[in-house]
Amino acid sequence: MTTPASTPRELGYRWPAEWEPHDATWLAWPHKEASWPGKFELVPLVFVEMVRALVPGERVEILVNDAVREDEVRALLIDKGVSLERVGFHRIPTDDAWIRDHGPIFVVGKRPGDLAALDWGYNAWGGKYPPWDLDDQVPQHVARQLGVPCFSPGMILEGGSIDGDGEGTLLTTEACLLNPNRNPQLSREQIEARLKDYLGVERVLWLGDGIVGDDTDGHVDDLTRFVAPGVVVTVVEEDPRDENYRALQDNLARLRTMRDARGRALDVVTLPMPDPVEYEGHRLPASYANFYIGNAAVLVPTFGCPNDERALATLERLFPGRRVVGIRANDLVWGLGAFHCLTQQQPRA
Repeated sequence: MTTPASTPRELGYRWPAEWEPHDATWLAWPHKEASWPGKFELVPLVFVEMVRALVPGERVEILVNDAVREDEVRALLIDKGVSLERVGFHRIPTDDAWIRDHGPIFVVGKRPGDLAALDWGYNAWGGKYPPWDLDDQVPQHVARQLGVPCFSPGMILEGGSIDGDGEGTLLTTEACLLNPNRNPQLSREQIEARLKDYLGVERVLWLGDGIVGDDTDGHVDDLTRFVAPGVVVTVVEEDPRDENYRALQDNLARLRTMRDARGRALDVVTLPMPDPVEYEGHRLPASYANFYIGNAAVLVPTFGCPNDERALATLERLFPGRRVVGIRANDLVWGLGAFHCLTQQQPRA
């Protein structure tokens, strides 16, 4: 396959919202023990629960490094009672499991079945965790296996750094996209232009800083998410003494002044933050905003604290047609991410 000469926007593609129908959810099965030092053996069991919750509503496509790992994952899922009827395996080697950030972002065209992949550059969050060369190749491999066009925007971008409403509005943060460890050669205006050209969006809304412990330099999927056209949910720290309080209040204030691509003032719904989650002296980026919207289920990280129930109840009101599934993520977030970071939707074209 070759990269088309025109941009997706010129060809009529758009980036669907996460709640729009999927053909599949993509995962990269975890294998890098250094991402969860001392807790790695617990992480595959969390992935099992993710697959269990998703397969009633859609296919789950899993990247594995080789045939041996595929056999291991198959056996584990079967042993835990997960049907493989809607599970596919792809022998595409990866460096790590964070497919939201290194995998393809899919866009859809105006004709039925018109799907394309975007191959943004990937440098492991500003060069923090080498090697990343295998991860950087994942979008091209997936596009070839699906037989779809693949566009290369020529810009570093992780999927967790953006969120969209499917109607032309994109949310991101200054802390991440304007960080000099990503695209120092590009101005803010040039970055916006690439986002518009390749995702088909019309308006880019900028938040400020991310939460403490987030090694991605402030991904928006730990902060604020679209849950419907014109509606966002955003995490707010209620304790003024907490180190997340000021940044989250600033983001809340910004959201209350914003309008989407259709001119609507945003309807802003707040989510609480969990109690601080720490491990070996590190404050971890625990956030209820790192949920994933599947066809039939919404996967929500929980942390064994009182605000779990408040967060789940809020999301149940926002997603009345889906089962909201809370899955304990204390061990998972030691890898500095949760369910949204570990998934990538393939929209139905």
